[in-house]
Amino acid sequence: MKNTEKFRNACQMASQVFAKPGMEKYLDLKSKLDYCIGSYDYDKNPSGLYEYGVIALKELEAFKKKNPRKVNKKILSDLKKFSQS
Repeated sequence: MKNTEKFRNACQMASQVFAKPGMEKYLDLKSKLDYCIGSYDYDKNPSGLYEYGVIALKELEAFKKKNPRKVNKKILSDLKKFSQS
């Protein structure tokens, strides 16, 4: 599996985190991330996926500092690892 596919899957997991109760502030980011995932699935152009995946990573890292148990470390590490490839 290419790293872009792995990054896509990490973005999908991030989107699922943003869908949880108490994450209403992130609904706009979630919808943009979902759009970019769908767009990538259609045309395999990852530019938007990487753009919003990096934003999602920053938002999740900030959220995790205040709520350490609400974000899975694997999601963060996958977003970080595959955004740099």
